[in-house]
Amino acid sequence: MRHGARTQSFSRPFNQRKWLMRNLAVSLVENERIVTTLAKAKELRRVVEKAVTIGKRGSLADRRLLLARFPNKEMVQKVFSDLAPRFSTRPGGYTRIFRLSRRPG
Repeated sequence: MRHGARTQSFSRPFNQRKWLMRNLAVSLVENERIVTTLAKAKELRRVVEKAVTIGKRGSLADRRLLLARFPNKEMVQKVFSDLAPRFSTRPGGYTRIFRLSRRPG
């Protein structure tokens, strides 16, 4: 039963899920497009949209907050310098999920 379950578990313990989402978020911000499963993409959307919203506020505390969540300086710099100004007028919905073909196997 999924009573009270807010996120998908992906058959991983909490720390591995956190690392998975962190690495996927870094890849998405760096490349601006990644290929992953639909479930992971839906979960990743929550993480990345919160990061872009924090980047739109733009204070030093927000930069440090993102560095604590994603210890990758290039990613945080790109969120603040490229993504936040790009989505400054949009009130949310920064990511889009495209369904590709079925996975091989």
